[in-house]
Amino acid sequence: MNPKVDWFFNKVTKWQKEYEELRILVLDCGLTEELKWGCPCYTFQKSNIVLIHGFKNYCALLFMQGALLKDEKKILVQQTENVQAARQIRLTNIQEIVKNKSTLKSYIKEAIELEKAGLKLELKKTTEYKMPEEFQLVLDDMPELKTAFNILTPGRQRGYLLYFSSAKQTKTRVARIEKYIPKILDGKGLED
Repeated sequence: MNPKVDWFFNKVTKWQKEYEELRILVLDCGLTEELKWGCPCYTFQKSNIVLIHGFKNYCALLFMQGALLKDEKKILVQQTENVQAARQIRLTNIQEIVKNKSTLKSYIKEAIELEKAGLKLELKKTTEYKMPEEFQLVLDDMPELKTAFNILTPGRQRGYLLYFSSAKQTKTRVARIEKYIPKILDGKGLED
């Protein structure tokens, strides 16, 4: 147990028993405990394998390369359609964790083996994401914006494309694009 991660377990009120049980279970698989993204993250030779996190209705084990797991029990969940590699096992009470301890450990051990083998999911390239027509028109009209957008990291580019595309109405897409032009010109991502 990493003392730097204790604060996460000490600060929570919801899921506290479940988190503690998951912590013991994951550490029993020989992983190193770290704190990343404000959550307990478990690594193998400095590569992220699984993290523990929670939401209103469930706590979860999030497997970084979960899409590569066999998922024989059909318990892995893709959080949203845009999540490519990660998958969750959602849990709602301590009894569920205890009852499925061997299954959870087998998924963790499989994830470690995938890491040892160097297997990674090939992620979609930014060019494979839908370019909103409204954004393409602005890029065509503003060469400096196009240059600034192309300099952004692929993750920042995807963030903008997903955000702009998610609006159902043209006027909303246009408003979003206009709002974020200055950030793109400043080389910043959606959340920077």
